[in-house]
Amino acid sequence: MKFFIDTANLDQIREANDLGILDGVTTNPSLMAKEGIKGEENILKHYIDICNIVDGDVSAEVIATDFAGIIREAENLAALHPQIVVKVPMIKEGVKAIKYLTSQGIKTNCTLVFSAGQAILAAKAGATYVSPFIGRLDDVSTDGVALIGQIAHIYSLYNFETQVLAASIRHSMHIISCAEVGADVVTCPLDPILGLLKHPLTDIGLEKFLADHKKK
Repeated sequence: MKFFIDTANLDQIREANDLGILDGVTTNPSLMAKEGIKGEENILKHYIDICNIVDGDVSAEVIATDFAGIIREAENLAALHPQIVVKVPMIKEGVKAIKYLTSQGIKTNCTLVFSAGQAILAAKAGATYVSPFIGRLDDVSTDGVALIGQIAHIYSLYNFETQVLAASIRHSMHIISCAEVGADVVTCPLDPILGLLKHPLTDIGLEKFLADHKKK
């Protein structure tokens, strides 16, 4: 399973990359704004800065919702760097755009997916990734992890090449649960990733080892 970090914070991206487990980055306009990055020129430069830190795919989101606008923005984003994957919303014009962009060799990430039906359409259109937002589903009393498993099962039945990218990860157990049901990728903030490192028995064991070493 691949680990992506969902942020626009360069320090956090570097920290995750230094762990040696980072496979890519996802970000969006909201995360850019959170870091104080505004204006098209600054945003585009920031995408390049991210690509220069990591070796894997970096998802960059379009703002347009019409076919022509999506294509125009997508082509501009893809031209920034070979690692750029264009995030396209799960709407009718978005599916059409994904089909076209795929035919042009541009990688896509179909975002804002909340059902297996939407995921099937994204795969049929040729999306590189499909991003079900499991945390947001949990917020409305729906089992987000179950959706990941359902999509992964359907994709395996029909040999779809689209990768299931579990998004809107809220905590470390979300990561474990997504791994159990066959997610290809998880994307989340740094804290849930670092949370996987922690266990009280590890701390107790290390403390004992160090104490025993001092007795020598």
